[in-house]
Amino acid sequence: MIKKTAFVIMIITILSKVTGFFRDITLSYFYGASSISDAYIVSITITSVLFSLIIAGISTAYIPMYKNIEYNDSRFAAIKFTNNLINIILIITTTIIVMGLVMSNLLVKVFAFGFDGETLKIAVLFTRIGMVGIYFSSLTQLLVGYLQLNGKFVIPAMIGLPFNLIIIMSIFVSTQTDIIVLAIGSVLAALFQLIFLFPSLSKTNYRYKSTVKFKDPHIKKMSLIVFPIMIGISIDQINLMIDKTLASTIMEGGISALTYASRLNDFVQGIFVLSFVTVMFPVISNLVAQKNITDFKKSISGVISSVILVVVPASVGIMVLSEPVIRLLFGHGNFDEQAIHMTSQALFYYSIGMIGYAIREVLNRTFYSLQDSKTPMFNAALAVVLNIVLNFVLSSIMGLHGLALATSISALFCSFILGLNLRKKIGPFGIKENVITLLKVICASCGMGFVIYILQKYTLTSWVPFLKMSVVIVIGVLIYFLLITILKVKESKLIIHLIRKKLHL
Repeated sequence: MIKKTAFVIMIITILSKVTGFFRDITLSYFYGASSISDAYIVSITITSVLFSLIIAGISTAYIPMYKNIEYNDSRFAAIKFTNNLINIILIITTTIIVMGLVMSNLLVKVFAFGFDGETLKIAVLFTRIGMVGIYFSSLTQLLVGYLQLNGKFVIPAMIGLPFNLIIIMSIFVSTQTDIIVLAIGSVLAALFQLIFLFPSLSKTNYRYKSTVKFKDPHIKKMSLIVFPIMIGISIDQINLMIDKTLASTIMEGGISALTYASRLNDFVQGIFVLSFVTVMFPVISNLVAQKNITDFKKSISGVISSVILVVVPASVGIMVLSEPVIRLLFGHGNFDEQAIHMTSQALFYYSIGMIGYAIREVLNRTFYSLQDSKTPMFNAALAVVLNIVLNFVLSSIMGLHGLALATSISALFCSFILGLNLRKKIGPFGIKENVITLLKVICASCGMGFVIYILQKYTLTSWVPFLKMSVVIVIGVLIYFLLITILKVKESKLIIHLIRKKLHL
């Protein structure tokens, strides 16, 4: 069930990611790399960071807490807890927004130290307008969790579509009217995301009530879980800041190269990993609440194997095609040969650790379902320390590419440590089967990688780049599926079954 639903969500996520990519293209087409686009991006970044600090930890801790209350008490009590939490979030959000409005000038200077004059004024104005959107985004994130708990996965997965479309419309309208429409558009996009959930909410018989009880024992217990998650998020931000600071000292354009490469890496993670994690989290949280440890372990092992099945070949494919992919997507205008080389190499080394990022995300959610947020926090701290040490060592040897490799090694090592911690906590959960699947998938992925390397390098040389890349990817996918079937990777049977079902074979 998890795998089938994840497959559907994966398709929806791809559509959402494509519209998001088109949104970025639209902004660059109309505004280019100008002071207006800079001000707009900085304002979006500020509101996104504030939103993450408010809701990321809360929404993550909410799902296992809800399931625990529902199982031990009743669904009515769980919904009552949800309403209380929503109202507390609104109070916290109001406080953050008021502080943000008062200190918006300072916030912009912190995030964009070089802004002054008209650019600074525009960024501050955009930021102040965008603050209102935090209300809608916070409520949307929590209600998405509620819907997932009630088996509604498709509509929550689609909320990126109206968001991106409204942003695209606002960009176009702003060119015909006033640039302030850019900021207003981001708020309207957040509002329509929330409204988009209402039909699904009504089907769950959810009813909002204005109850506030800070001393609720469930809220107190949840606050203990949320705090370590927030620290973990802060640690990740510090890690990213250090990476970019070091990149700026190595070579001009280093920050841009790492950013473009990491965005493509995140794109793959968003499509493949989050699709499984989104479906998995409510399911395993429910199993924990029921104290069904046997099925809990099977679910974890199954999700890890499924992630391995899709992430490893994606990683190998990107490593082989890193240069032509970067050339196809970014090799235009002022993005010269040096920039292509820097970015493609960074992407290559980021891809090495892709499976590490993926498994760590799955295991983090597993610990959260067990209401243990301290272990992931300590693991995040370990990852940062290791990454910083490796940054200095590898960048002195490899330059910019060493920063990407350091991140990958850190992710692989820390996902391994997190797996050992989970085994210590709950006992064996199918690591042996996961390792067997990993070895088979690596063999199949390497075979696929060899074929697409030959195709890309020595054949189809006169083809149009986009058509050539499309053909190479399709052939690579077919070769990979053939090999995992020959190697009898058990998860391949599910894929064949789904294809046959869709084709009515």
